Amino acid sequence: MTRAILIAACLVALIVPTFAATYPVAGRWGESTSSDKGAIDCDNKRVIAFNGETRTDSKGGVPAYRNKTIEPNGSSRWRVVDMFTTGQISNGLMSYTLSQPDPDHLVLAMEKGGTLRLQRCK
Repeated sequence: MTRAILIAACLVALIVPTFAATYPVAGRWGESTSSDKGAIDCDNKRVIAFNGETRTDSKGGVPAYRNKTIEPNGSSRWRVVDMFTTGQISNGLMSYTLSQPDPDHLVLAMEKGGTLRLQRCK
């Protein structure tokens, strides 16, 4: 009986899809070092777009990411791990800290690759 329950539990774990976490921010954000309030014109800028559990990057090395985990790391700060696949890399991982200092700005502090400062797009 115990063996049957264990086998059934393992089968359920394999069948049930894993769901990624939703990003704590949404919308389009353009690369900007400005501290001005409000949205900016993002024409001709690198744009990061957060939509549910996916994130796209208009000028990065990888065009699309899917969130794997998000863990709160203080007030308006999160530790994020994203997954990506390219022609050469399958199921790659990218780790960074996402912070939102105010409603119009985001900061992505990449574990490898420096810091990316963003401002909300119009």
